[in-house]
Amino acid sequence: MEVRGFADARFGPVRECFVEVLRAQPGTGAGFAAWCDGRPVVDLWGGYADVGRHRPWDADSLVQPYSVSKPFVAVCALRLVEAKRLDLDAPVQRYWPEFRAPAAVRQVLSHQAGVVMLDRPAPTEAFYDWDRLCGLLAAQEPSWEPGTAHGESALFYGHLVGELVRRVDGRRVGRFLREEVCGPAGLDFAVGLNSPQQAQAVDLTGLDDAFRAASASGRPELYRLAVTNPPGALDAAVVNGAAWRAAEIPAVNGHGTARAVAGFYAALQAGSLLSPAMLAEAVTAQCAGADRVFGEDNAWGLGFGIGGDGYGMGGLGGSYGGASTAGGYSIGFVTGSAGSFDRVDALENTLRNCLGLAPIPAAGDSPAGS
Repeated sequence: MEVRGFADARFGPVRECFVEVLRAQPGTGAGFAAWCDGRPVVDLWGGYADVGRHRPWDADSLVQPYSVSKPFVAVCALRLVEAKRLDLDAPVQRYWPEFRAPAAVRQVLSHQAGVVMLDRPAPTEAFYDWDRLCGLLAAQEPSWEPGTAHGESALFYGHLVGELVRRVDGRRVGRFLREEVCGPAGLDFAVGLNSPQQAQAVDLTGLDDAFRAASASGRPELYRLAVTNPPGALDAAVVNGAAWRAAEIPAVNGHGTARAVAGFYAALQAGSLLSPAMLAEAVTAQCAGADRVFGEDNAWGLGFGIGGDGYGMGGLGGSYGGASTAGGYSIGFVTGSAGSFDRVDALENTLRNCLGLAPIPAAGDSPAGS
C-alpha cells in the first residue's frame, strides 16, 4: 500500500513504522504528522478514503477523529477568556441563564460540570438541531454536584462550550473556529463541513458491534448512558452521512488532517493561538482521579487531557493529537479504521527514538477521549 508525503531524513524510521501501521489497517487509511523545534518534520498518509476503495486517501482528506475535536472548541472559549469576554470562574448562568446545573465555566471546560448524559431518550436528529440539543442540556440535572467529581462529557462537551461561545460572541463555534483559529493558522480542520469539504471526507470503518462492545467493556454504566443517547455517534451509517458531517457536534465531529492536528499543537506551543500564560493554565490539571464516565484515572486541564510528558486528546477509534512539552514536539494521528491506540503509541515512540528520548508508556486502549 503506497505511503505518500514526507519524513525528514532523521525520521526515516517513522516512515517505516507508518508503512507497517498502514499495512495493518483493515478498512480505510490513516495519516500521521509531526512538528519538532517549530517546523514540520513528518507528514504521511495513505490507504483509501472510502469503503468501496475507489478514492485514494490524499493530502487533503478529512477525517473525523472523534474527541480529538474537543481541544479545538476549548481554544475558542479560551480566546474569549483572554479577551476578558468570558470569565472562567463565573457561573455558566451568567452567560446561559437557562442552564440548570450550578457549574462554573471552568468546570464545564474541565469536565467537572456533570452534564454528561440525558435522562430522556432523544432521537439521532437532535444532533442536527443545535438549539434543540442545547435546550435539552440546559434542562438536564447533572450526574454529580459540579466540582465534586469529573467525567468526560463525551458527546456534549462541544455543545456546552460552544453555546458559551455563541452566547458571548454571537457566532456559532464552527464559524468562530474557522475565522479565529483554524483559518488564520492555516489548519485544515473544521466543524460542520460544506459541500467541497464533504467530498474530501473519509469514511470511518470498523464501527461494528464487536468494536462497540470492546469500547464499553469494563466501563461504568454511566459510559453507556453518556454515549448512546442520542443514538448514532458510534454508527458508521450515521457518522458517514452528509447530515452528520454538515452538523456541528463539536465534541466529536470535527474533521481534519493529521497535518492540521499536529499543526494545532505546534501553534499552541509557539504561542500563536493562546498566550503562554493562558496555555499554561489550560494545560495545568484542574482535576485528577477516577473519571466517572470512563472509569480510569485521568487528569483534565481546560479542554486537554494532561499527562506526565505533555497534553493532548485521544479519540474513539485510535486517533490522537498532542504535544510533548519535555520533548518539544507535537503529533497528529488520524485513522479511518477504528482500533486501538497501539498504532499512535508505536509512531510516537519511534519519533521519540529518533530524537533520543525515552519511550512513553503505552496509552492502552482508552486514553482520555471518545
